[in-house]
Amino acid sequence: MAKKPKTTGNIVNKRARFDYELGDSLVVGISLTGAETKALRMGHGQLHGAYVTDKNGELWLINAQITGDRGIPIDEQAKTRSRKLLAKRAEIDKLLAAKSRGLTIVPLQVLNKGRYIKLKIAQGRGKKRYDKREVLKRRQQEREAARFSEL
Repeated sequence: MAKKPKTTGNIVNKRARFDYELGDSLVVGISLTGAETKALRMGHGQLHGAYVTDKNGELWLINAQITGDRGIPIDEQAKTRSRKLLAKRAEIDKLLAAKSRGLTIVPLQVLNKGRYIKLKIAQGRGKKRYDKREVLKRRQQEREAARFSEL
C-alpha cells in the first residue's frame, strides 16, 4: 500500500504585503494544542485579520483562525483564541522596540515543513490608501504591457 502524500498546507496572509510596507521578517514558534497542530498541517487556518501584540513582555498571536475538520474537534471559542509565540528574549526585545517606534508586527505565513509548526512574522508600517491605489495602477500597467508584448 502506497503512503499518502504529505500535504504542506502553508497558510499565507496575502493582504499583508498589500496593506503594509514590510521590513525584517522573523520565524518564531507557536504554542498549539494537538488538534490545532493537526488542523494546521492539513491547511485549515486563516491569518486574515490576525495581528501580534505583547502582553507582559511576551508575544501573542491574536485573531488567527484555526478551524477543525471531521475528526478534528475544535470548539468555537478555541478557533480564534490568543496563542503564545515562542522566540528568544533578544528577538522579542527587538520586536517590542520596533513596536514602540510605531511599527506593527504582522503575521505573514504559517510554516509546517518540518517537525514543528512555525509562524513567519515581520515588522511593517501601514500603507496609506493612495499608496495602495498606486500599486494597483502599476500592476495594471504591467499587465497591459505584457499583453501587448505578446501580440
